[in-house]
Amino acid sequence: MNILDKDPAASSKLQVFLLYPSIHAVIHHKISHFLYRKKLIFLARLVSQISRFLTGIEIHPGAEIGKNLFMDHGMGIVIGETSIIGDNVTIYHGVTLGGVSLEKGKRHPTVGNDVVIGAGAKVLGNIIIGDNSKIGANSVILKDIPKDSVAVGVPGKIITSSNSNTET
Repeated sequence: MNILDKDPAASSKLQVFLLYPSIHAVIHHKISHFLYRKKLIFLARLVSQISRFLTGIEIHPGAEIGKNLFMDHGMGIVIGETSIIGDNVTIYHGVTLGGVSLEKGKRHPTVGNDVVIGAGAKVLGNIIIGDNSKIGANSVILKDIPKDSVAVGVPGKIITSSNSNTET
């Protein structure tokens, strides 16, 4: 179980299943996403809003989530409608994967595999966060981050990368 590997406070599968809002939010999202794909939008949004109330984590039913998403603490996480999240991603509390446009179509981030997004970070717009990257706490990311990079600050700057050092 991914959470047991990533959270030193997690001591058993039963504890994680019963007490971790991350698990509950992902289960609720699977239900709401299924309903959303079946065009049962009202029911999908109802499930997601109940989940938000219960967990403090808001995931739009249209968002696509890969395997093993771990939202540590979870409270205040917002994942927008057209967000795509890869496998083995860790997101800390207060993170927003949000849009910067009111237009229809892809307007939220795509997060690659094995990414870590620090507490309070805002990742905004139709951008790509490359595989194996890390986003520092409270960073504001407005441009693509290449794979194997570390980005921090407001606006986000790449401080370590296998590609280049640029402002985002």
